[in-house]
Amino acid sequence: MITVEEARERVLSQIQRLDTERVGIIEALGRVLAEDVVSDIDVAPFDNSAMDGYAVRAEDVASASEDAPVRLAVVEHVPAGAFPTRAVGPGQATRIMTGAPMPEGADAVVMVERTREEDGGAIAAILAPVRPGENVRRKGEDVRAGEVVLSAGEVVGPAAVGLLASVGCDRPLVYRRPRVAIVATGDELVDVTEKPGPGKIRNSNSYSLSAQVLAAGGEPHVLGVARDDVASTEALLSRAPEFDVMVTTGGVSMGDYDVVKGVLERLGEMDFWKVAMRPGAPQTHGRIGGTPFFGLPGNPTSTMVGFELFVRPVLRKMAGHSALDRPRHPVTLAHDVKKKPDRRYFLRARVERDGDGGYVARLSGGQSSAMLTSMHRANALLVLKEGESHFAAGSVVECIRLDMEEGTP
Repeated sequence: MITVEEARERVLSQIQRLDTERVGIIEALGRVLAEDVVSDIDVAPFDNSAMDGYAVRAEDVASASEDAPVRLAVVEHVPAGAFPTRAVGPGQATRIMTGAPMPEGADAVVMVERTREEDGGAIAAILAPVRPGENVRRKGEDVRAGEVVLSAGEVVGPAAVGLLASVGCDRPLVYRRPRVAIVATGDELVDVTEKPGPGKIRNSNSYSLSAQVLAAGGEPHVLGVARDDVASTEALLSRAPEFDVMVTTGGVSMGDYDVVKGVLERLGEMDFWKVAMRPGAPQTHGRIGGTPFFGLPGNPTSTMVGFELFVRPVLRKMAGHSALDRPRHPVTLAHDVKKKPDRRYFLRARVERDGDGGYVARLSGGQSSAMLTSMHRANALLVLKEGESHFAAGSVVECIRLDMEEGTP
């Protein structure tokens, strides 16, 4: 049996980033850029109005007020998408919409709320002064042509999607999503559409694992259920080389019908099969045909916790991420917690702010590894280290935030 740290180090040290691919702009959301993105134009591409109003010469309206408006002749109306054809001279103005190019001669925009139309729109009565440059967005104010706007290694978020579109990068180069094969094991499993008979349970793990893979940025591929015999298990596990990662659930303990460990040793190589943790000490890791293999325990919470600690960071590293671990921070226990001292515990909990700006944690329900309800209610895992058995109310322990993405401050 090895420690959690040793298991994670062994697992992650063998993982490399996947190859790259070009995808559409929207498909790039959440992906990691594999190269810098350089703008082909200035953004904004021309001086333009930041407001609906009138483009003017600031010196013409320096004395304007509601009591003594400055009246200017309107020489043109320029909507967004059009280009001005007339310059603005002394005593003149152009009616202009937000985003429309500034006409020659004008150096400021008076917002429409500080103006009044007269003579059917032929005259603009200006009710307030403006400074030169006021309400004008300058050419290249956001981005200059040739400038790196997004760097390799950055994660594409919604704003980055907009930048990609703004600079004409319609097929950004990103790291590929890991393709993850999922295999549930056990004669007791039935489909979710079936009502379980005596000794049977629905196959929930394939679904929770698929959701975890998606949430980690991977592509889940559910291969089916391996029954508790060597032939069925070997048939599915032998497909591991078709994928970037294979994850199984169940069949890794010491029971008479737990066959995954033996099949792994026959088809590939095993690195470890027990970790000093709870829930989920039977954590199997190895390779089949070069594909990383994770044999997670069959109890639902053990499966999910094992995925969080070992599989999720692997998928993120493959996908090009540098931040591999969810945020951790200290919390104060709201009540006593007891455990066995021989291994590290990861307990499902709700973490909330206290009145002093810190965090307080309460268990989110029963801690049986078969109970999914407390995992559903949890937003954190309390980390209770080896060597201690009693944590009194008021003790400070560490938590892993399940409701925060990696890299969150």
